[in-house]
Amino acid sequence: HSEHGQAVLENFLHDIAGLPNDWNSGNVIAAQVDAISAQVGDSRVICGLSGGVDSAVAAALVHKAVGDQLVCVFVDHGLLRQGEREQVEKDFVAATGVRLVTIDAETQFLEALAGVSDPETKRKIIGREFIRTFEQAAAELVAEATEEGGEVKFLVQGTLYPDIVESGGGSGTAVIKSHHNVGGLPDDLEFELVEPLRTLFKDEVRAIGRELGLPEEIVSRHPFPGPGLGIRIIGEVTKERLDTLRAADAIVRAEITQAGL
Repeated sequence: HSEHGQAVLENFLHDIAGLPNDWNSGNVIAAQVDAISAQVGDSRVICGLSGGVDSAVAAALVHKAVGDQLVCVFVDHGLLRQGEREQVEKDFVAATGVRLVTIDAETQFLEALAGVSDPETKRKIIGREFIRTFEQAAAELVAEATEEGGEVKFLVQGTLYPDIVESGGGSGTAVIKSHHNVGGLPDDLEFELVEPLRTLFKDEVRAIGRELGLPEEIVSRHPFPGPGLGIRIIGEVTKERLDTLRAADAIVRAEITQAGL
């Protein structure tokens, strides 16, 4: 952000600190594929796919490492942006070949949110219902694996390094905001975590996504809050309001894209 800022940083890192200039997405992918293969072995893995870049790249990396041992679960809670489900079900699956299980939970979420206006209460309800839905899907996949003589032992998370730092992890860090994927999981979680992106920043994750062949629509997606459109509605969340907001959001995103932003 200054005239010679890049040169100052490069001189410090390479000339003074002696660090090699050898970071590239191909190296990271190769190292992570080896690490994931070693960690997972022949066990099965599940991943909660949100459609965002972090979970998509994490899932693509794990799939490259262990192939059909991975199953992705996508919860359609009715709070998604326009075209998101189709993007995950068609574009992501076409690019990776991953097995995807989609859960239709719109009615369940809308019933749980009926009459609720407070944003923080909405967040808690959405989080609770999502965990319940995902746990149910996971239980069915565990049962299926057991029948077939396999075992689901691992859960993929798209945790990034900024998530850890903002949550107060590491040395000399303060809590900026807690992330659900850092210390927010239940104590009785029966899966081991696979977090192939936890030392990376967002721009690095996007570079890896492109290298893995993910569609640009997923790799450069506009960030989106976990509670989805439910948190952008002032007052009660209803299907009619969601449909209106979905259409408005699509117009705004189209205009931003058209303007080259």
